[in-house]
Amino acid sequence: MKKMSLLDRCFPHPFVSILVGISWLMLAHSLEPGSLLMALILAIAIPYIIAPFIARTPNINWLPAIKLTWVVLWDIIVSNINVAKLVLGPTDKLHPKWFRVPLESKHEEVNTLLAMIITTTPGTVSAGIDQERGDILVHALSSDDPEAEIKSIKTRYEQPLMQIFGVQAGDQS
Repeated sequence: MKKMSLLDRCFPHPFVSILVGISWLMLAHSLEPGSLLMALILAIAIPYIIAPFIARTPNINWLPAIKLTWVVLWDIIVSNINVAKLVLGPTDKLHPKWFRVPLESKHEEVNTLLAMIITTTPGTVSAGIDQERGDILVHALSSDDPEAEIKSIKTRYEQPLMQIFGVQAGDQS
């Protein structure tokens, strides 16, 4: 077994340490020595405590991840406007539909994040991932063309998620 350096022991997950430290400083609204010391203590303690739970950190391709983040944020904004129009408008324009989105892989992170993105985008809710069947059950508030919705989900979200995690169609986690 490889002997860990002091730096590796103190910061088992450096990215998490950075996020925790910055988050504390933002919450404290201060760069005073006490706040900096507390940020350092939390940046060491929290990742150390949770290290057993995140022992396997996936390799992530960051450029596609950043692009997907902006796509999802944009889609959430646009979807909020569209849902508001549908909900506040005449109900005869609502065409709720259930449909299944077939999954290209059995990779747990890809499929879980895909379901989460579907759920956070207003107007759609994922009802469940069926890994054995290989699909996600989705409810759309209004859809005239479920096939177009499926194609959009796969191209806008699933394919970039597969790029982010370096997954090929049919891959397991």
